[in-house]
Amino acid sequence: MDKILPLQSLTLGQILDRTVEKYPDNPAVVYVDRNFRLTYSQFATYVDETAKGLMALGVKKGEKVGIWATNIPYWVILQFATAKIGAVLLTVNTNYKTAELEYLLTQSDCENLFLIDGYQDTDYISTIYELVPELKTCQRGHLKSPKFPHLKRVAFLGPEKHRGMYTIPEIRALSVMISEEEYQARQDSLDPHDVVNMQYTSGTTGFPKGVMLTHYNIGNNGYWIGANQNFGPDDRVCLPVPLFHCFGCVLGVLAAVNHGTCMVILEGFDPLLVMASVEQEKCTALYGVPTMFIAVLEHALFNKFNFSSLRTGIMAGSNCPIHVMEQVIDKMNMTEITICYGLTEGSPVLTQTRIHDDIRVRVETVGGALPHLEVKVIDLDTGKELPSGKQGEVCCRGYNVMKGYYNNPEATAEAIDADGWLHSGDLGVMDEAGNLSITGRHKDMIIRGGENIYPREIEEFLYRMDEIRDVQVAAVPSEKYGEEVGAFVILKEGTNIEPNDISDFCRGKISRYKIPRYVHFIDQYPMTASGKIQKYKLTEMSEKIWPERR
Repeated sequence: MDKILPLQSLTLGQILDRTVEKYPDNPAVVYVDRNFRLTYSQFATYVDETAKGLMALGVKKGEKVGIWATNIPYWVILQFATAKIGAVLLTVNTNYKTAELEYLLTQSDCENLFLIDGYQDTDYISTIYELVPELKTCQRGHLKSPKFPHLKRVAFLGPEKHRGMYTIPEIRALSVMISEEEYQARQDSLDPHDVVNMQYTSGTTGFPKGVMLTHYNIGNNGYWIGANQNFGPDDRVCLPVPLFHCFGCVLGVLAAVNHGTCMVILEGFDPLLVMASVEQEKCTALYGVPTMFIAVLEHALFNKFNFSSLRTGIMAGSNCPIHVMEQVIDKMNMTEITICYGLTEGSPVLTQTRIHDDIRVRVETVGGALPHLEVKVIDLDTGKELPSGKQGEVCCRGYNVMKGYYNNPEATAEAIDADGWLHSGDLGVMDEAGNLSITGRHKDMIIRGGENIYPREIEEFLYRMDEIRDVQVAAVPSEKYGEEVGAFVILKEGTNIEPNDISDFCRGKISRYKIPRYVHFIDQYPMTASGKIQKYKLTEMSEKIWPERR
């Protein structure tokens, strides 16, 4: 984008209305596996009926509406229906179990919960009945739970009836009880700086915190993410990433809706369905974390599919291996693919590579600051801004900084300093052109006998080994050195190497103290549902794998 437009002071509902007015007959939402298709005007009708139905139920401005569901069509509908009536969409991790849901419902003071029947090995219906047994006997809309005093309503995202729960068809049918005047008056009472979304941080360390994000935060962030991919009404973006995470609901949904782009959504990640969706719908953009792109590239049927329609997209969520990025550009035709970097507290994107950046920038950095944002690298000890080429903590200031953590002013004050800078906790280096490279997370840094070791550097080196498909480097506790370097390796199919082969490959090429002392071959990494690898779990795992450590 050559022209830097001013920030938009709009609610998410107003952003949708603007797009519907411009492109009413353009496709908005497509699901290839169930032939579900809505134009923007049809999508708006679903949104408005659902929003009025929520008002008829008694959902007030500022109430939280939790959604515990995979990427079903009603997820995106609820995202805008809640926004239009001033409710706060509370995204619930699909991998949550009983204790995690209990924590979230309690900490968030959640008033409303929408759910599906379950995901993988978790039965959501049984879980909510276990936590809220009163649901089975109470009159709907009159829930009184001693454990969750704020919880008023539970609804099922489908037509099936469950005791104590509303169904989606019932809620939409209630829309006739709300007049256009009442509905418009509610919308007119909203402010772009109202909280519209609450997301709980992935919880890679400590208890998750509820990040409060406003219309202004995520509406503008979505606009610029789409603009940097040159999105328009002729684009179609394939979204196999979870909607409960910012990657799905901001980088995906809000980037698309801001620009009249069609969303081709997958309920869950399946490499075969990704390839089929791209080919059938002639998608021009594809999103994913690196492990998703690796799964597509290495699929046995990869060569059977046509990727010629692809142009751009986003790889984000964790460090993007250079060789994977190069294959995506060469083999999947994604010549304008971008990399984004950010965190939920930053709405989430701080930096993004641009489609015209040269290949070095797009494979070695996470790009420059989005328009209207300031990004700097500071010294961890003094807090002063560092010059280009020096490593320190990445900080950001601008429209994207969260309103704060829900009911947690102490943690908010730790994350956002008195001058409005959001401290990421990530380590980075800025080049002279303003492009940022992420070198690791401060908590991921390995300190071996006083030497600071950054896992990313070792990982990128080990990717040069032909046999290695993926590698993660994490700290292994050591009595002698405090911490040692551990490499957790996924091998390419049909290959076989020993730990000594990795040591031999490193010897003489990287400093001796950086060579992995411990190597473990693994089939998959522990991850958050949003695709972030949980390195602290690899460290915990190491204590069982190597009980005798020096």
